Amino acid sequence: MPSTYPSFRCSVPWLILFLEAVFIVLFYFLFSDVYAFFSYPDLQDVSHMLIFGFGFFLTFLKRYSFSSIGFNLLIVILGVQCSILMDNASVFLTGRTVEAAMSMVAVVISIGAVLGKINPMQLIVMTVVEIIVFCMSRWINVHILEVSYRVSMMHVHLFGAYFGLAVSSRFSEPPPRAEKNASTPKSDLLSMLGTLSLWVFWPSFNSVLPPQKNEAIFNTCLALAVSAVTAFAVSGLTTKDGKFRMTHIHSAALAGGVAIGYAADRIKYPWIAMILGLLASTISILGSFCLQSCLNPRLKIHDASGVHFTFGLPSVLGALAQVVLSVMEIQTKSPSIGYEVVLIIGAFCFTISAALVTGLITGLILNFKLLKPIPLSKYFEDQMYWKFPHLAAGF
Repeated sequence: MPSTYPSFRCSVPWLILFLEAVFIVLFYFLFSDVYAFFSYPDLQDVSHMLIFGFGFFLTFLKRYSFSSIGFNLLIVILGVQCSILMDNASVFLTGRTVEAAMSMVAVVISIGAVLGKINPMQLIVMTVVEIIVFCMSRWINVHILEVSYRVSMMHVHLFGAYFGLAVSSRFSEPPPRAEKNASTPKSDLLSMLGTLSLWVFWPSFNSVLPPQKNEAIFNTCLALAVSAVTAFAVSGLTTKDGKFRMTHIHSAALAGGVAIGYAADRIKYPWIAMILGLLASTISILGSFCLQSCLNPRLKIHDASGVHFTFGLPSVLGALAQVVLSVMEIQTKSPSIGYEVVLIIGAFCFTISAALVTGLITGLILNFKLLKPIPLSKYFEDQMYWKFPHLAAGF
């Protein structure tokens, strides 16, 4: 019986080989001392987050677990190479491997918004475009808007969430309560494993760039701890029967780590980090109710993984906290408080605007027939891309 699924044999493998050949050639001409850009201890933790953390984090769909993990690995290893080249192409960026890997967090967050709705060709194109745009936005933030290099990197969650939502707006919404757009206890458990992995390694991520690493680690740990505890409390309070919902813990437990990233090394009092974690977790859970019932249906945006309330809203909170802390720090030291605060706010507005505009354009590009967009009836299906016999009886 012939397969009802389209073949990507003549497109995806050749696109991968072509990109890898281009990367090899560019590395040959652009890199003379590769070891100057390598720092393994930091890279190890960030790689663990990207491959294990986000890989399992996105396995909640019962018919898309193979693709969630497999394609995550593919785009991470291709995207990191592209990010290294982008950083090295500009003398204003460092080109370090660990920072190239950190930039990939934007991509894997964005992929969560369109999970199950785009094929590997579209994933690869989206990865390359987003890495290029994010690196350019970082350059503008650092050298035109004069924000610190660390803060420009912490925009990664903000950029990834809103870029992904903009791309998702260009794709059809699945039917309400679609059978394939659902989870099972096993897929939820695998996804929670990803959350736990991210939760453990998030302090490492937030402390890669700040000079005050101990402060960044300590404050991030406190914010994560309080956000996890708050997730259980708010989840129990917002359900009719008082039972916990795994989806709430899955997303809100990470919200504190996202929110505190902007100012993890600048917070001098532990209670500030704890309050930030509490607010981030609360906003994440309450935002999931408001966005799913009000905003998303009106804007016709299907957020497959809830990246808006897991990463988007907490990052907005973190940016606001950064502004408040900056005002508190410099109000007694410098008369140029207005100018510095305006630059911080300008960098935030520019990042979110760039993400939305370029995301919309990328969404339009991904719908070109050349990239073989998949029909609505084939969303969320591993069997489109993976060969194994008993899919229907599995996840």
